[in-house]
Amino acid sequence: MAKTMMHLGFDLSYAHMGGRWRKPGALRGRRFPDVAMYEEVARLAERGCLDMLFTGDGTGVPDTYGGSRDAAIEWGMNWPRQDFNPLMVAMSRVTRHIGFGLTYSSTFMHPYYLSRLMNSIDHITGGRVAMNLVTSTRKSDAANFGFDELMEHEARYDRMEEFVDVCRLLWDSAQPDAMLWDAETGRVAEPSRIGDVRHHGRFFKVEGPLNTPPSPQGRPVLIQAGGSPRGIRASAYVADHVFGQDMALASQAKQRVALDQALVALGKDPAKVGILWQTPITVAESRAEAVARKDALLSFIPPEAVGAYLSYNCGYDFSTLPARFTLKEIQAEIVAANASPVSPVQKMAEELGEDTEMTRAEFLEEGARYATSHNTMLAGTAPELADILEEAFEATGSRGGFMLGHTASLFEDLTAIVDLLVPELQRRGRFRNRYATTTLRETLAEG
Repeated sequence: MAKTMMHLGFDLSYAHMGGRWRKPGALRGRRFPDVAMYEEVARLAERGCLDMLFTGDGTGVPDTYGGSRDAAIEWGMNWPRQDFNPLMVAMSRVTRHIGFGLTYSSTFMHPYYLSRLMNSIDHITGGRVAMNLVTSTRKSDAANFGFDELMEHEARYDRMEEFVDVCRLLWDSAQPDAMLWDAETGRVAEPSRIGDVRHHGRFFKVEGPLNTPPSPQGRPVLIQAGGSPRGIRASAYVADHVFGQDMALASQAKQRVALDQALVALGKDPAKVGILWQTPITVAESRAEAVARKDALLSFIPPEAVGAYLSYNCGYDFSTLPARFTLKEIQAEIVAANASPVSPVQKMAEELGEDTEMTRAEFLEEGARYATSHNTMLAGTAPELADILEEAFEATGSRGGFMLGHTASLFEDLTAIVDLLVPELQRRGRFRNRYATTTLRETLAEG
């Protein structure tokens, strides 16, 4: 009996940050955002038949730690960044099959602008684009868009759902056969195939229709990463595929069940919505080599950089930590600050116990494992890691796959994924040997 095949993406988000660029050969002598480097990445990833290249994003400079941007800028923590849109367009021009996932915030952006942008990129890539929507939990990002405070957690998801409602109306406002381009008569399109929108909701008022031709995929693929109960309900409502966090397998299985229940409640088929689990990974010919590469991550950044990273991602200034505290106390303050309840501190509490007491120095030392993804990074040979991926794939319903990334060294690790891990998964009947479809939506529907 044929095995169900998994999907594999590669997350570029942190390849140039968190000290990873320091490793000899990590960026092959280039510096972010060298477009030729990313074109080389795209060719390499497509050689491995990966589903997509993906990047998360943030639009602010981390300034939570000590109320200053200095540590983040000095040590390259979640900085520098830029909109990956033009880089992914460039990558699409040197490839034919691999997809591209771009991240935008539904809390800060407007649905007309993003629906139009994603439609345009879908045309340029030939139907290979996905939009990853986030609700945003960082005050520095919010300030750049004129917000004095973060929108309340539940309201951010309410806005996201309405945001997607508007995008879908706009994408559907032109029927697939609307365009005529009839040179003999001069008719460009059939007016009756361009519909109205006229959305008047709680957050948005949009008349429409979209003034672009219908995109190759009809609608770009939608990805969403909510992990809280409210976030999971939003994922069921908005997402074609879900971006799942790197966490214990039991927690991943629990999220899969919760997502399935939410999908059924909405009348959707859970079999058609995959979860791509974020999976920090390093693959090597020997386990010792892989572990050494993983452990090197901890030497890339100092405690101050750890503080800047955790403060930014938790919405809490860890430079103000008391002399001694429990993880439960700090996590309660993070949630009270109107950030997401899903945070690195929550993960730390789950692993070490919420009543674990720490000093500030102990917290930052332990926090380095979370700031570098060392705590969840898989390290080993291709057969060893294929065993782990197969177990996780089956335990979470054999729907979706993995978003590999947060690697120690961009080219070294991506090359090992393509040359070692992918062939192992292919031998096991778990991954494609070639691309069989045209659009990203079709590629992600393969099973």
